[in-house]
Amino acid sequence: MTDGIATAHVTKAYPGVDRPAVDDVSLHIADGEFMTFLGPSGSGKTTMLSMIAGFTPLTSGSITVDGQEISRLKPHRRNLGVVFQQYALFPHMSVARNVAFGLTQRKVPKPEIARRVAEVLELVGLSAVRDRLPRQLSGGQQQRVALARAVVYEPRALLMDEPLGALDKKLRDQLQREIARMHRELGMTFLFVTHDQQEALTLSDRIAVFNDGRIEQVGTPEELYERPETLFVAQFVGESNALSLTPGEVTIVRPERLTLHSSADPVPSGHQRASARVTDIVYVGDHTRIWLRYSDGARGCAVLTAGVAHEHRPGDEVIVAWHPEHQAVVPSGDVPELAAV
Repeated sequence: MTDGIATAHVTKAYPGVDRPAVDDVSLHIADGEFMTFLGPSGSGKTTMLSMIAGFTPLTSGSITVDGQEISRLKPHRRNLGVVFQQYALFPHMSVARNVAFGLTQRKVPKPEIARRVAEVLELVGLSAVRDRLPRQLSGGQQQRVALARAVVYEPRALLMDEPLGALDKKLRDQLQREIARMHRELGMTFLFVTHDQQEALTLSDRIAVFNDGRIEQVGTPEELYERPETLFVAQFVGESNALSLTPGEVTIVRPERLTLHSSADPVPSGHQRASARVTDIVYVGDHTRIWLRYSDGARGCAVLTAGVAHEHRPGDEVIVAWHPEHQAVVPSGDVPELAAV
């Protein structure tokens, strides 16, 4: 495979630190793919992107773009666009001049600069504010300027490190749709870093889940959600009920796959079952979330969609049931603290 971005046994170790920040990571990102690096803080995802971009040197391994080794090239020689959470716009320059800056530095002819800037401002929906200064823009508009500036010189790929982290939820959702649209229209390889699982599931063709400097699993959003290969992936990507039904293994069932029954009700034929106690019930409009404590002490929940009637109350003993085709079985093991992401 020569097209796209490839890393081979990439490692980044810092002096005096016991564990490498990135530990022997090999990965291929296909031409035109939207790949997301997902993981908690300190998992290695941002360091990996920084090495691809050229801002952090490798300790060992190699990185290629379309078969060309780029590990020792300066960042500006790699032909990769980069967008960070901090927009780093020039405050004294207009939107158009900010976007044109990289082309001007590359001594692109003025007519070509004017054409490209006009096209990319149209792409990001900022044509009407091309003469405004950054301080006259909203946070979402400033992020669009940063995106426009990164793609205007037609890089080989666009790398984005937590680009929406500083925005509120409404703006994040809006910019997610904009980024997805840009990816479709440009057909460019996008490499996106986030700790937000929902963002990763929404945007990506494939996701690489990082943990402790290594990749736990690479797959489509559906593969990671429906068929996690490790306990870490099962608990980091979406909610899960993790049940110890057999020694050395954990059975993973997503909340929406569960049905609840009183101990007197028959469980559907062919279904798996476990005993639990209802600890809390939360109605949130489009669904009801029923929190559970299983007989082995594990916590979990079931999600009932709007309109599904139930008579359960906190304190009730229930039978939790699910079809085996909706479960994943992974090796048991310790899972790091996931709250501090």
